[in-house]
Amino acid sequence: MATEIKHIVDVSAIKKAQQRISGIVDKTPLQRNINLSEKYECSIFLKREDLQVVRSFKIRGAYNKIFGLSEKERQMGIVCASAGNHAQGVALSCAHLQIKGKIFMPNPTPNQKIEKVKTFGKEWVDIMLIGDSYDDAHEAAIKDSKLTNSIFVHPFDDIDVIAGQGTVAAEMLDQLKESLDYLLVAVGGGGLISGVGAYFKALSPTTKIIAVESSGANALEQSLLKGINVRLDSIDTFADGIAVKKIGDLNFSVCQSIVDEIVSVPEGKICSTILSLYNEEAIVVEPAGAVSVAALDSIRAEIKGKNIGIIICGGNNDIQRTQEIKERALLFEGKKHYFIINFPQRAGALKEFLNILGPDDDISHFQYTKKSSREQGPALVGIELKNEKDFDSLISRMKNRSINYEHINNNPMLFQMLV
Repeated sequence: MATEIKHIVDVSAIKKAQQRISGIVDKTPLQRNINLSEKYECSIFLKREDLQVVRSFKIRGAYNKIFGLSEKERQMGIVCASAGNHAQGVALSCAHLQIKGKIFMPNPTPNQKIEKVKTFGKEWVDIMLIGDSYDDAHEAAIKDSKLTNSIFVHPFDDIDVIAGQGTVAAEMLDQLKESLDYLLVAVGGGGLISGVGAYFKALSPTTKIIAVESSGANALEQSLLKGINVRLDSIDTFADGIAVKKIGDLNFSVCQSIVDEIVSVPEGKICSTILSLYNEEAIVVEPAGAVSVAALDSIRAEIKGKNIGIIICGGNNDIQRTQEIKERALLFEGKKHYFIINFPQRAGALKEFLNILGPDDDISHFQYTKKSSREQGPALVGIELKNEKDFDSLISRMKNRSINYEHINNNPMLFQMLV
């Protein structure tokens, strides 16, 4: 897929950025993960950008851009749009350099990210919540920037931001004792993969660059397929850090040159990976930070025996989202199923249904209201299985006992309305 590299950002710009950000950005560890390496029969190295002070790589590009502004530009103030991580980088940069900033974020932004922006920005930044997605916040920020004549700091479609993100690659190549065969990079707007990919292609050209997106926001995949930078009509904003409708124009141009393969990961798989990284590795990641690890199953065969690099790009996960993450994970794994069941409105009907359940099946949701003057009444029932293979036997028992049911997991409109 990769073609001749367009030199939109080069090694010298990334090296210059590395010097600029050295006073505020941590050099994060690159760790060989034993469990993942054994599971996939290869050597997997995790670049822990979740351990930055702002818990993501975004501080690199934001600070490089803002530090490079002239004194006159700094006095004009800064405006940015962000799903949360770029906002934290901008906020910390504003406070550190004592520059006034205004930050636009979508209303669904996890509260944990909003509070962190306040903490890092202190009195130097104002927060504006607007719209339902990053793209809504971006539009509002652009209008405000033009109205107030302030400097717009783009989260990804900017040469200085791209160079700043590329410093992740500069650190990795300094830390590695062996060359990488594959590098997996999460993609939203494309700032990280543009900088990192350009640096690797220049200094480690044999490394295969794999772009990873969430299935519900796969703008890069669609753009590469069509050969033009397309804007998606709608997206799933669950993986908020990489949920954008359109990749940056600069970023798309770079990606056409440096991306060797692209993998889209279902949101449910991302959720399963978030839980496993926490339970097995004690690593707290947000959806964007988990997506590249989640992609490993898709390329298992080709990475066997290879050296694999993965950038854990963000760890800003709100604990209030835990139940949603668990729910999505169980649904994806086939361990949780929802049914509409018509129960006979007579004593003992529920008890009879309970006898149908297997020894490891558990009712996790039950919603029922008795209907007057009717022979039957519908109930919404959620059943959690210990093993996904138990589903077929459950359905078989329900059919044998003539249970009147409808399985709604694969009926998106009905499922979203009821669950």
